[in-house]
Amino acid sequence: MSAQTIVLASNNAGKLKEFQQLLADKNMAVIAQRELGISDAEETGLSFVENAILKARHACEHSGMAAIADDSGLEVDALNGAPGIYSARFSGEGASDASNNDLLLQKLAGKTEAERSARFHCVLVYMRQALDPTPIICHASWEGLILQAPRGEQGFGYDPLFWLPERQQSSAELDRALKNRISHRGQAMAKLLQALS
Repeated sequence: MSAQTIVLASNNAGKLKEFQQLLADKNMAVIAQRELGISDAEETGLSFVENAILKARHACEHSGMAAIADDSGLEVDALNGAPGIYSARFSGEGASDASNNDLLLQKLAGKTEAERSARFHCVLVYMRQALDPTPIICHASWEGLILQAPRGEQGFGYDPLFWLPERQQSSAELDRALKNRISHRGQAMAKLLQALS
């Protein structure tokens, strides 16, 4: 049986790699929307759910194929939930992982460990086609703390600053297979796979 091809409504190389690993044994091939000449959707939603739906619908419309969209980000309690839906562009236009991490550390300067609670959120939306009236929506979160300085070489985004007290490691120090299982995206993907089966 040939694999079903699904468009990932993202051009983020880190996310694509994670999805390809997570779906490799599920007979699903994931391709980035860029490979089909599809641009990024305008993220005009005010929540992770709204943005994920916008992205999935955009990819379906332009590809004619099923699509998975992920909207995820970091919520820091001391920053009233910021960076939230703006996680990827926290430090402004043309933001990089490094500039976002630097800004986060600046904003938390002087905060104690107890004031550094945070969580990653991931909302996954699976749409069969652009007018799908019942998209599958899965949400998961992952609790941690924000470190005072980056640790680890794995992962992407805020992973080097996201500390997991129960593992005594940052997200960027985790074995990739373990991270894929326990992260916000891994948990949301497990829910999605269950819904798809």
